[in-house]
Amino acid sequence: MDRRRRARPARGRRLLKWSATVLAVLIVGTAGAGYLYYRHLNGNIKQDDLNLGDSKVAAPTPNAAGQTPLNILLIGSDARDTEANQKLGGAKETFGSTPLADVQMLLHLSADRTNMSVVSMPRDTLVQIPKCTDPDDNQVYPASDGRTMTNQSLGHGGPGCTVATWQELTGIHIDHFVMVDFSGVVSMADAIGGVPVCVDANIESRDSQGHGSGLKLEEGTHPIKGEQALQWLRTRYGFEDGSDLARAKAQHMYMTSMVREFRENATLSSPLKLRRLAEEATDALTVDPGLDEVKKLYDLSNELRKVEPERITMTTMPNRYVGARVEPTEEAEQLFRLVREDIALDGKDKKKPAKEKLSDDPAADDAEIGVQVRNGTSTDALGPANGRAGTVAGLLQEEGFTRAVADGSVIVSEDVTVVRYPSAELEGDAQRVAKSLGIPLSSVKKSTEVSGVTLVVGGDWREGTEYKAPKRDDKLPEADKALNGADESACMHVNPAFTF
Repeated sequence: MDRRRRARPARGRRLLKWSATVLAVLIVGTAGAGYLYYRHLNGNIKQDDLNLGDSKVAAPTPNAAGQTPLNILLIGSDARDTEANQKLGGAKETFGSTPLADVQMLLHLSADRTNMSVVSMPRDTLVQIPKCTDPDDNQVYPASDGRTMTNQSLGHGGPGCTVATWQELTGIHIDHFVMVDFSGVVSMADAIGGVPVCVDANIESRDSQGHGSGLKLEEGTHPIKGEQALQWLRTRYGFEDGSDLARAKAQHMYMTSMVREFRENATLSSPLKLRRLAEEATDALTVDPGLDEVKKLYDLSNELRKVEPERITMTTMPNRYVGARVEPTEEAEQLFRLVREDIALDGKDKKKPAKEKLSDDPAADDAEIGVQVRNGTSTDALGPANGRAGTVAGLLQEEGFTRAVADGSVIVSEDVTVVRYPSAELEGDAQRVAKSLGIPLSSVKKSTEVSGVTLVVGGDWREGTEYKAPKRDDKLPEADKALNGADESACMHVNPAFTF
C-alpha cells in the first residue's frame, strides 16, 4: 500500500462546509493543469484507503452499453493540523485532536453521463458507525454503541470509515472519495477569482457571544473569493433558521454558481493562476488510491464535464429532528433507492430503471432457509390486520420453506412489505424468499436489527394470499427543496436577527 498517508487532521468547532470547491474543480476539469508539472503535483496528492469497514456493497450492474454509474463521496474535515488551517478555523485549544467529517456529500454521476445528483447528509445525522480498522496501525474501532453523529466516522481510522458508514446506511456502492481542508478552499477560491452568491438582505454572521463565520455582505449578488468564500460555506448563523440544513443549501448555491462560472469562462485566463490552483488543489486533497494521480483526476473531470448544469440536481437527505440531532426519514430510503438504481433526480430520465441485481451469494435450499414472519400491517389510521403473520408463514410453508414461522414477539409497523437480512451471506436466502411471494428485490434490505431472514408483512398486504407490489414512485422526495444547477435566481434568505 502506498504510504503517502494523511496527516491526522485536528478537531475543532464543527463549522466548516466547503466541499463545494472540490466538486467544482472536478466538474470543470481544472485538474488538467497538473500536466504542467505532473510528477510534482502527483507528489502533492495524499491518499487513504477507500473502505475501512468489513462489509462491502456490490458494484451496480452495467447498462446495455456497458456503462456504470460513479459515486464519489466528498468529505470536508474540520482540520486544524497546520498553521494555516488553525488560523482559518480558530479553536486553538483543539489543535491535534480527533477529526470530524463535517461535510459529507455524495456525488452520483449517471451511467450514461447525462445527469448528476449531489446528496448532502447533515453532519449531526444519527447513524450506526460500523467497525473500522485503521490500516496504518491496525487499530480496530468497534461499531458505535447505538447511533451517533455521522461526522465522528472520520475519527475511526480515516475517511474510509466515513465511506463505510455511508455504504452501511444507504446500500450505495461508493467508488471514490475526495477530502479537503480549510486552506485549500481559500487558495482555490482566490485562484478562481470570484463566484457570485446572493442574499436577500444585509447579513453579518456574528452573534453577541461571537459565534458565526464573520461573513458580512450587503443585500444582492456579490462575487466572493478567498476567506470570504470560506465564510460563506461555513455560515450557519444568519441563514434561514440557523441550522445545518440552511448551511447545506448555501453550499449548493455556491457549487452551482461555481460550475456555471467555469463553464462560461472555459478556462482560467492566467497561466500563473492556473498553476497556483493546480498546486493548491493537489496539496489540499486526500483521495483513495483510485484517484491518486493527476491523470486519474483529469479523466474523472472529463466524465463529469459531460453533464450540463440543467441536469445537475442538488438536495439534502430527507430528515427529521431527534432533539438537537436529525435522523433519516422513510423518504431518505426512497432517495437512496433512486441513486442505487441510477434514476435521475430531476425526473427527466427516459431510460427504464436498472434491472434488479441478484445476489452473488447463492440461496440455500428452500427447506433450509429459516424465516421469521412478522405482522407490520398497522398504520396511523388502522390497527393491525389479525393473523397476517400466520397466513403468510403458511404461504411460505406451502412453497417449501418449512422453517418459516410466525413471530408475534415484536410489534412493528411497515407501510410496504419488506424482507430483511442481517449479513451478506443471507442476502441470497432473503431474495429467494421474496421471489417466492412476488415481492420485488428492491424490498429486500440489509438490516442489523434482525438476526436472520425476516419478512415483515406491511400495510400494503392487509388481506389476501397474493402480494401486489405498490406502484413505484420514482420522484425525488421533497423535490421543492432541491436546487437545479442552471438556476441563477437562487438567493439565501437572511435571518432578521443577523442583518444590519
